[in-house]
Amino acid sequence: MLLREHPAHGYDLLERLRPLGFSRDDPGRLYRALRALESDELVRSVWEKSNSGPDRRMYEITRAGMEVLHESAQALVTTDKILSVFLSRYSEFVSLEPGQRTRARRS
Repeated sequence: MLLREHPAHGYDLLERLRPLGFSRDDPGRLYRALRALESDELVRSVWEKSNSGPDRRMYEITRAGMEVLHESAQALVTTDKILSVFLSRYSEFVSLEPGQRTRARRS
């Protein structure tokens, strides 16, 4: 999704992943994932010259990558609907809000 927004290099992606709940504990994992996506032709990369440091690899999503992203987003919408129904029904018995005591309802 981040590459759909705009092409980026690895460090930029690491920074932009943090607000989505991902930590920067293992940057190697991101680079391995990018290489795998590139191997599957879902992203492509080019070396970009840098005036203020080493050259860096810029990644961008391919047409095939956009198609897979769209299919994945559609699957997530379906999963979200299922989870919403489940959580709504479950919350009839137990509060899931942080900081509130769990209450069991007896029938």
